[in-house]
Amino acid sequence: MNRVQRWATARRTAGRSGWRGTDALFRGAIGGLGLVGVGVVAHRIDLVLIGAPLLLGTIAALAVPTGPVPAPKLERLPAAVESGDRTKAAITVAAGPGVEYLAIRLPSPDHTAIGPVHLLPGSATTIRAALRWNAWGEGVDLRPDHLAASRDALLINGPVVGAESRRTVLPPITPLAPGPLPPRASGLVGAHRARRPGDGVELRAVRPFQPGDRLRRIDWRVTLRAGAATGEPLAVPHVRERHAEVDADLVLVLDSLVDVGADLGEWSTAAAGVAVRPGGSLDRAVRSAASLAAGYLRQGDRVGLVDLGRPQLSVPPGVGHRQLVRVRHQLVACTRTAGWATRPVLLPKQIPRGAVVVFLSPFLDDATVTAATATARRHLVIAVDTLPAPLLADPSTPWGEVVRLVVAGEHRARRNALRANGVAVVDSADAVASALRRVRS
Repeated sequence: MNRVQRWATARRTAGRSGWRGTDALFRGAIGGLGLVGVGVVAHRIDLVLIGAPLLLGTIAALAVPTGPVPAPKLERLPAAVESGDRTKAAITVAAGPGVEYLAIRLPSPDHTAIGPVHLLPGSATTIRAALRWNAWGEGVDLRPDHLAASRDALLINGPVVGAESRRTVLPPITPLAPGPLPPRASGLVGAHRARRPGDGVELRAVRPFQPGDRLRRIDWRVTLRAGAATGEPLAVPHVRERHAEVDADLVLVLDSLVDVGADLGEWSTAAAGVAVRPGGSLDRAVRSAASLAAGYLRQGDRVGLVDLGRPQLSVPPGVGHRQLVRVRHQLVACTRTAGWATRPVLLPKQIPRGAVVVFLSPFLDDATVTAATATARRHLVIAVDTLPAPLLADPSTPWGEVVRLVVAGEHRARRNALRANGVAVVDSADAVASALRRVRS
């Protein structure tokens, strides 16, 4: 096969692979051929000397086969990461010998803007991108858009939208001091004292031995002192009776019906570029729920999650680290459907008997207050107000301050209604423990 046939075969392969000519190709081929032709016809050697290298260089560059289209491949990363984590993601590229340049656009390390375009030689095989996950949620964190150029950039392939790398960033956990929960007997040993006797740590009473008592419960000192009066040291054995330790249930009720910030002028519009408003009511609710779940699961309690907007997304109470991971994943799932429901739905079967219920809501809807007060008739309910404060009036309308006063007044009325129905209202998750102590004291 001669040079012309090899060149023709390479061009057909490049065309089928998605390569296309650039302006440099047409200038080199048409300009070089035109200068040589005009020079020969006009007997101008200077035009031939200018056009011949341009034409031969174009032909020589096109003679090199471009090979397959280079497709960057992302290194496998964990499907779920913690908020604040950082890493370096490896991107491998396998380009043919005819690829001279690679242009790859990677995101900025903090994902606040579209990252710069990196111009790399075609021989590059591995590229590393710095990643840091600052905001919790689910979304695309890496998408290597790329463009490849052949020799002298006569042919290009792209730009091609890269494969998206999606990740779930779990909500952050703030260390909280858990408060005392009412115990609930469920057949397991927990961290709270019950009224009934059992195998706990705290002493309940010392009494005479009865049939069925275990021998290891005998208090030999009391037994000897009691027998000294009768002259028979072991006549009446005495045993130590302790309080049983049982577990308790905590149900977190997330209000995903609304997501508002402090600025009233932005309530009617969605936040650009994010699924949840940073610092908004839903953001505060999710962060508080994750922190409360971590604190009470750490001490051995049972924690569950209820979504007021989508009951099917709820998580039944459970224990252990696996339950914490499940709750945090489900919190992210709840935010995907935030704002779709028109009214809160809270079924009685979602809350176990004797459980403590924590409502996390901005309480901008009377229906949410009604759900909380109805639950308070059967359970101990604590309301965590997640509405950002202070509210800011909309400066674009002369009625902005009036609207702010009306919204704030209605919000205070709903908080007062909750307190009047026996619901403790707090402003942050930190105050839940103190509210529980006040209730149990």
